[in-house]
Amino acid sequence: MVTESFKSRLSQCGVELRKRKIDILQVNVGKLCNMTCVHCHVEAGPTKTKENMSRETAEAVVRFLDLSGAKTLDITGGAPEMNPYFKYLVIEAKSRNMRVIDRCNLTIFYKEGMSDLPDFLARHEVEIVASLPCYSEENVDKQRGKGTFNKSVEALKWLNDLGYGRNKNLVLNLVYNPVGPHLPPAQEKLETDYKQKLYADFGIVFNQLYTITNMPITRYAKYLKAFNQYEAYVELLINSFNPATVEGLMCFNTLSVGWDGRLYDCDFNQMLGMGIRNGRPLTIFDVQPGDLKNWQVLTGKHCFGCTAGAGSSCQGALK
Repeated sequence: MVTESFKSRLSQCGVELRKRKIDILQVNVGKLCNMTCVHCHVEAGPTKTKENMSRETAEAVVRFLDLSGAKTLDITGGAPEMNPYFKYLVIEAKSRNMRVIDRCNLTIFYKEGMSDLPDFLARHEVEIVASLPCYSEENVDKQRGKGTFNKSVEALKWLNDLGYGRNKNLVLNLVYNPVGPHLPPAQEKLETDYKQKLYADFGIVFNQLYTITNMPITRYAKYLKAFNQYEAYVELLINSFNPATVEGLMCFNTLSVGWDGRLYDCDFNQMLGMGIRNGRPLTIFDVQPGDLKNWQVLTGKHCFGCTAGAGSSCQGALK
């Protein structure tokens, strides 16, 4: 097993990760989800009812939006739509003319009480980033549960009917995650394959495909270890380090907010409990944008996942 640290690898490249202006506020509103996917680094699921953002914390997020000058509110979970203040956050951000992203699992539309979601998202012109780890039913169901692929296809048709993927103001992007412990293929080529296959088989259209590397942490780490694949996968990520991806790393301009208001450099650090601290944990309740100026980003071995091959971020490949 290669033991070199991510920080030392960056040092060899003459790079130090420090926060720049916060352009993206990524808010994890909770771990509650209607699904339990094997690759989920959040370890989300139907039983995670306690880890859910409160109204007080959601209001603090909105106050920070005004202070920070951030241009994008990126809402994630769990299934973010299951948080009772999801719509509040959307409405407040859109009233400030912000770009709003909903990281959606698609099957949430079919949960009881959620059938109004597609109309709500379209009405507020929310950008949807939807999980669809393959255009094959077998692979999707293997990773995300039996019946997921067919529900996802129906949800995508629903969104297309509302104008998503067709209207320039209704952006629909899909996310590919590898099924096995390997790097994603080339994003541009895979996007072409997705578009051809989904249109030919179902008449589905979308804007972009994001390829995202699976992080060997939390639930996915347990999955890899159960099949004796963890060490080999981590070594693959380390050996695939690409210095050309570093400049595009999302931790430069993104601030991650946990369901309880604690702050992190990214969503992965959040799930590992690697919070931003200044003698004590910083929270959305008391932080000022100036407090984070030139802040040194916390790193760990998992960071090699963002710099392996073509790189990986919440906006897809970096190169």
